[in-house]
Amino acid sequence: MKILILGAGKMGSFFCDLLSFDHEVAVYDPDPQRLRYTFNALRFKGLEEIDAFEPQLVINASTVKYTLDAFNTVLPHIPQSCIISDIASVKTGLPEFYANCGHPFVSTHPMFGPTFASLSNLSNENAIIISEGDHLGKVFFRDLYSRLHLNIVEYTFEQHDETIAYSLSIPFAATLAFAGVMRHQEAPGTTFKRHMQIARGLMSEDDYLVSEILFNPNTPEQLENIQKQMAELLDIIRRHDSDAMTAYLARVREHIK
Repeated sequence: MKILILGAGKMGSFFCDLLSFDHEVAVYDPDPQRLRYTFNALRFKGLEEIDAFEPQLVINASTVKYTLDAFNTVLPHIPQSCIISDIASVKTGLPEFYANCGHPFVSTHPMFGPTFASLSNLSNENAIIISEGDHLGKVFFRDLYSRLHLNIVEYTFEQHDETIAYSLSIPFAATLAFAGVMRHQEAPGTTFKRHMQIARGLMSEDDYLVSEILFNPNTPEQLENIQKQMAELLDIIRRHDSDAMTAYLARVREHIK
């Protein structure tokens, strides 16, 4: 299959390495400097090269901020039958775009960002495939993710956004709160150092990505749940209520079994 990857960042390079030995792969990035280390694939700097390539599948690996812009740039240069796809962690605007683009589409979310995951060992990671997508496109990504030994679930766009608010917005917000009160420690403990590692990883992410994940319309409800938990815990601590603390810890343990 002829596959065009948009964006030569970490995820674009990952998909290029993954697919280039079984398919004819080309990578397009308007910044030619980012194509320097592209291996075993065609490197496109101009849109006219996409015209000649005639891809059968486009994988949009641009950063979240530019996902729609990247699609709009290349759509005039690909065949009508070409399947277009995204791997974005934020799907804002994509359902509406796909409904009007005139192309078969598939949307997935490999939930193993390069900041935290080991891209050489993904057996404990997950991927979401959006159910509204093209059947052949979904089959392609299901086979690809299966070969990576990922746990695969299929959600609608709406279910995806609800899941992301729960699985990303909560840890993002909790990490930001931790980092927001942080000060230098001369002798940090193991737990502190682990939290700091997570905080530094989060803060190395693109500001737009973090913002869009937190701006998910389902996020406020999740943050309100955190506030309730913190208020209850603060009350127990202020009262030095050992029985209440024991009961609270027991309830929390039940949540993480």
